[in-house]
Formats: sequence, structure tokens, C-alpha cells
Amino acid sequence: MMPFRIGADARCTDGACGQVSRIIINPVTREVTHLAVDPKHRRGPGRLVPVDLVDATTGQIRLVCTLAEFQALRPAQETESVRDLDPTGHGHPDNTPKKVTWAIVDGAVIMQPGRGEPEAAPQVTVNYVPSGAVDIRRELTVCATDGEIGQVQGLIVEPGGHQVTHVLLQKGHMRGRKEVAIPIGAVTKIGTFLIHLSLTKHQVKDLPPVDIDHRAR
Repeated sequence: MMPFRIGADARCTDGACGQVSRIIINPVTREVTHLAVDPKHRRGPGRLVPVDLVDATTGQIRLVCTLAEFQALRPAQETESVRDLDPTGHGHPDNTPKKVTWAIVDGAVIMQPGRGEPEAAPQVTVNYVPSGAVDIRRELTVCATDGEIGQVQGLIVEPGGHQVTHVLLQKGHMRGRKEVAIPIGAVTKIGTFLIHLSLTKHQVKDLPPVDIDHRAR
């Protein structure tokens, strides 16, 4: 099995290239398709790495490409213009339409009411997700049937077909933290902000702790 940990260091054949920031999966087949690898200090855009270029069988993230080939991959982020909308379709009494500036940043809709046309359309940088795919990132909260249980830390996949077998979950706080591997069959939904399970908190608590080589971090 291959652990894909969010925050793991990634290396090309000729040097370090960054850290895994997101894991892209096909929600239908539940297969990993890409890893988003960002520079450690956010200097420049990250890259979207096809999973066929990833070797994690040793517990570390090694890319089967050079740094130059890595830089030629598709950027993991893109810049978009913020749009102005009138959400109601109705104007103000003075016939000046009410405007709402909005943007989708990492799956979150950000709105700011205003009036009139902006002098220049602001731009935002957003994470790119291929059409039909979903991304697994550290901000995702895992919810049991009876409430929140912890944060996503990564995925475990089969080396051959890159099928997800388990979701790595961090539960608890500070010294009481532990990681458990939740079978993918217990995941009922992967949303923008939440991953839903068919297990209760007690059932998750009874899962054995994960013992995976932490050199991948």
C-alpha cells in the first residue's frame, strides 16, 4: 500500500520540488488521479502531478521526472477575475443595481456587497481541480454519523490501480492525537468541506492506530 500524506515532502529524480498540498481523486471510481505539489514557501505556483509519475511505495513521495519536467506540468493554481452579480435581478429604488463581488477560493464562496462597477476587476488565485474530480486537503473535516471526529491527513492507495483503500484521519488534540485508517467503504460522501462516514464516533475510536513510516512528512 502507498500512503499519500498531505504535507509530505516530494522529490524529483534530481532534487526536492515541494510538498503535497492536495490529493485529487475521481469520486466515482475512488482512484487517485493527481497530486498537487506546491513550493514549500509558496514561491510561484505548484504543479499538478499525474499519479503515474508518483512512487510512494517506500513511504516517501518520489516523482519519476526531473525538476525541469516537473515545472512543465500543469499549474496547480490559476488566477481568475472576480465577477460582479446582481443576485436578485432587481435594482435599487434609484435604479442603480446592487452589486455583489464574489469569488470561489478553495471551494469557499466569498462575497462582498458594493455599488456600481469596480474600477478594475480584482483577481484571485484558486486551486485548480480537473472537471469531475474532487480534491482532498488538510482543511477537510471528517464527520461520523454523530458528529465531527477529526481532520484528513491523507489517503492510502493500492500501488497498481491507485485505488483508494483508506482515509488517514487525525483525531484528538496535541498530545492526545492519533491517526487511524478508515476503510474507504465507510465513506458515504466527499463534500467541499466535509467527508461523511457511515461509522459512529465510537466505531472510529475502536479502529487501530496507523503505523506508517513518518519519513514521508
